Amino acid sequence: MPVPSLLAVFAHPDDESLSAGGVLARHAAAGARTAVVTATWAADTRRAAELAEALRILGAGPPRMLGYADARAPRSAPDSARFRDAPLDESVRRLVAHIREFRPEVVVTHDAYGGVSGHEDHVHTHRVTTLAAQAAGLGQLCPEAGAPWRPGALYLATHPHSAVRALTEVVGAHKTVYSVPDELVTTVVDVRPWLEQKTAAVLAHRTEVARGAVPGLVAALPQDARERLLGTEWYIRQGLAPEVPQGSAYHVRTELTATV
Repeated sequence: MPVPSLLAVFAHPDDESLSAGGVLARHAAAGARTAVVTATWAADTRRAAELAEALRILGAGPPRMLGYADARAPRSAPDSARFRDAPLDESVRRLVAHIREFRPEVVVTHDAYGGVSGHEDHVHTHRVTTLAAQAAGLGQLCPEAGAPWRPGALYLATHPHSAVRALTEVVGAHKTVYSVPDELVTTVVDVRPWLEQKTAAVLAHRTEVARGAVPGLVAALPQDARERLLGTEWYIRQGLAPEVPQGSAYHVRTELTATV
């Protein structure tokens, strides 16, 4: 059965590699169409160029930028509003256009906490993506954004409570870590066969390596610690399309590959 096409939507350059780099690499290796939409930073910045290199490594095509400013870095898009300050309808409409143009079977984004960091841009990306994934399938919404397309499922990149200890052992317990009860996690993906690609994509974000952000922590880790930190990805699946029995002529596979 064909592996589903996948569109990942994340807040900043590097979020895609850290949160879903393994799944992106795995789907691309299986021949699926994959792409990434990034909510913040302008296309002519160094961070955007680093994003392009990371996506090349992951096989996810060229960057798709919404072009808003990072909440904590106004220089990221000096001629645009901060992502959280932009009109919600405008942000949703921009993302709907990408969903309708790419026509993914699966959409991946941050969970409601905004991942382990709880960054405000991550939380807002979750909000915008959840609305856009639903709106994309409704023809009377955003008619100027293209023909309707409804993805089959939305997957939220997350961390279960049981993973927090290993996470803090690797990166240190410096800040609040947001995680969810283990029973909320629907999909656990072993991405160790793609760890080399995922790590290379993380390290392609050289600006973040240099300033000591999470990619910088990854750069300083030995291989076994990198595997503990990056070798598993966790998701919460939310269905968007009506359930159709497997075997039906209308059944479309909307599961992430390699659920374990």
